[in-house]
Amino acid sequence: MNPTLKVTNLSVSFNGRNVLHNISFNLPSNSILGVVGESGSGKSVTSLAIMGLLPKKNAQITSGKIEFLGTDITNYTYDQFKTIRGNDIGMIFQEPMSALNPSMKCGPQVAEVFKTHTDFTNQIIKQKVIALFEKVKLPNSERIYNAYPHELSGGQKQRIVIAMAIACKPKLLIADEPTTALDVTVQKEIIALLKELQKEQQMSIMFISHDLALVADIADTTMVMYQGKLIEHQPTAQIFNTPKADYTKALIYSRPSLKERLFRLPTINDFLNKNTNTKVITTLERQQKQQKLYAQAPLLEIKNTTKTFFNKTSWFTKTEFKAVNNVSFSIYEGETLGLVGESGCGKSTLGNLILQLTKADEGSIKYRDTDLASLSRKKMRELRKEIQLIFQDPFASLNPRMTVGKAIMEPMKAHRLYDNDQNRKEKTIELLKRVGLSTSYFNRYPHEFSGGQRQRIGIARTIALQPKLIICDESVSALDISVQAQVLNLLNELKERYRFTYIFISHDLAVVKYMADQLLVMNQGQIEERGDADEIYANPRKKYTQKLIDAIPKGVSSNF
Repeated sequence: MNPTLKVTNLSVSFNGRNVLHNISFNLPSNSILGVVGESGSGKSVTSLAIMGLLPKKNAQITSGKIEFLGTDITNYTYDQFKTIRGNDIGMIFQEPMSALNPSMKCGPQVAEVFKTHTDFTNQIIKQKVIALFEKVKLPNSERIYNAYPHELSGGQKQRIVIAMAIACKPKLLIADEPTTALDVTVQKEIIALLKELQKEQQMSIMFISHDLALVADIADTTMVMYQGKLIEHQPTAQIFNTPKADYTKALIYSRPSLKERLFRLPTINDFLNKNTNTKVITTLERQQKQQKLYAQAPLLEIKNTTKTFFNKTSWFTKTEFKAVNNVSFSIYEGETLGLVGESGCGKSTLGNLILQLTKADEGSIKYRDTDLASLSRKKMRELRKEIQLIFQDPFASLNPRMTVGKAIMEPMKAHRLYDNDQNRKEKTIELLKRVGLSTSYFNRYPHEFSGGQRQRIGIARTIALQPKLIICDESVSALDISVQAQVLNLLNELKERYRFTYIFISHDLAVVKYMADQLLVMNQGQIEERGDADEIYANPRKKYTQKLIDAIPKGVSSNF
């Protein structure tokens, strides 16, 4: 029996430069293949080649072939690919918001797949779309049919994209980072849904992700890619429990452990260079550190803070939504406070309240015993250099027309730090070195850097003002495992050097556990649970916290 997909000695070049080197693998029918590797490893290029979506102007397949259900599709024309795309081969894209048309209702977007590939009437198509929405477990499918993408949550939008991909019951489904931006509980639901659909429709799935634990939980076989080459391809259990390639071991080794707290996360280079002497932080060391932290006066105090938003449901009625509901906590200088919870729990709203980007309706937020709400605009502007934010997407936060050097100097000029541009340039070069970047990067533009490098630039820009309190809002969620380890190590090094205080917001609970001294678990605008991060993970008191912990993919072992 032919495999669903057979790729033989596939090579792809961009503008004459090879980016994929003689890749060969099979994807059997009715099975799931996991594809892991860092950015630039060739994962997405492989999937685009299979879909016939490589940019024609600057990319070409230079050797090898791609067989789908026994047919060579390597040199298919645009029209030939059009007949199988969406019909026999479906694709789930990483970012559902960019995959959906924001000006078009969700139902008609999915209906277009049926209109392209079937002769069904409009009435039958609508029935099939609503049935699909029910299959992917969307609540109130009639309402969602007529809803725009911006009216849905991230998890709901991803389900719409999945419904679109499976509409014509494809034989092959390519899922490219389908859960990257989702909460851990929603991620678990999406993975369970994909498994269920795969069994029900007997299709094959190519599941691409940088989350190793997630791949370990879903895939039958896994292949590891590095710099356009296939490093290892084995049954998933074998890949993660007894990997053969050093690079595979290094990838697994870089992920934060839920069992122990390391002083410094090992990176891929550490492992490949045999530098694996990682120090474990003991419970006694943590207790001694926390005694010193909590013996001082709080840096930030939030008391009984509430923020209410109103949704207009009709001309005459409004519904009340308390995004932050009577929240109180303190944070101390030199502390890292972890903040976790599902989308809509109030994490980001709380961050905006602290930054005074939105005002609280009730309660107080005091920084160094000063109520932020009482400050004039001028005083708040002066204070902003002490309270800074590291963004989730560094590319979106950097001006693409401004060189990296000028982007880092810009906040210094705004707050009149240092005497002149020459001094600011010297400080910027020092900051670039501090975050592990070359001084030659000063005159380069954001698009010339990788995701990890851009995040380092964003960190350099944030610390240029020498802040005391930094809010890290999902600041490592989109990074590869290895780059994530480097950035987390950098954040901890900077914290020790400059005595920074972090509020670390993330949906990746393994990362929060590694970073945080204390942990706040938020649910529906309220604090569900708080306490020592290690203690909460070991012995959660609330069912909601247990639900979050249970949703963490547990498939990776590093005991090889």
